[in-house]
Amino acid sequence: MELDNLKPVSGKVKKITTHVLQEMKMKGEKISMLTAYDFSMARILDEAGIDMILVGDSASNVMAGHETTLPITLDQMIYHAASVIRGINNCLVVVDLPFGAYQGNSKTALESSIRIMKEAGGHAIKIEGGKEIIESVNRILSAGIPVMGHLGLTPQSIYKFGTYSVRAKEEEEAKRLIEDAKLLEEAGCFGVVLEKIPAKLAKQVAEELTIPVIGIGAGNGVDGQVLVVHDMLGITKEFSPRFLRRYASMYEEMLGAVKNYITDVKTEDFPNEKEQY
Repeated sequence: MELDNLKPVSGKVKKITTHVLQEMKMKGEKISMLTAYDFSMARILDEAGIDMILVGDSASNVMAGHETTLPITLDQMIYHAASVIRGINNCLVVVDLPFGAYQGNSKTALESSIRIMKEAGGHAIKIEGGKEIIESVNRILSAGIPVMGHLGLTPQSIYKFGTYSVRAKEEEEAKRLIEDAKLLEEAGCFGVVLEKIPAKLAKQVAEELTIPVIGIGAGNGVDGQVLVVHDMLGITKEFSPRFLRRYASMYEEMLGAVKNYITDVKTEDFPNEKEQY
């Protein structure tokens, strides 16, 4: 069935807001989310009709080449977020609070969030963790800043976990994840991302929460999906987890285009007479 014939909630509004996302969950319309880190990519995603863009701290990996998300700074996140905001008209833009911008100090968390909203023009922030960061969540929300939670595999805690393997497989951790999700909802978060957890558990969380639950490697029983755009488009090729579906092979296409350009320059085929003044 064509999407146009479904008359989605998202297709009836000019701007996607947290209220619209809530309505989408209530009516059973799945929410689409992708990452973006620059103006040009954001413009493409927004024109395609994406519901949400995540300016993820994954920029540390795909834009800066770091092994983990930990090195990226708040200033760098603000730069990426501001670039994305300039490229969109309709979608909701959520910005990751980077490592070190909120842990252990709710005052720092609020100050970091305010900078993202004021300097980048972000619409909301995303923060990793549950009970241990709830004081920061409450303080940010008290300032009127929308907050999205993130549970399951939380990449900023990679050195604590020691692995990127599936989280919450054991009953005790699964129970704690459910408790954390409900705690985030009760605090006032407008949504939660669940990363790399069993599909059955993710479905249970989505059913028990009234706020939208977005999954990445969490099965199809949640309210929406998010992927890193560089992975989805095949710009990166080393990362191939089970949950990733590649919708294009841009690495090969771009590689071929650049090789053709190099050949044309060296053989003096480019520029031709029509391509000069």
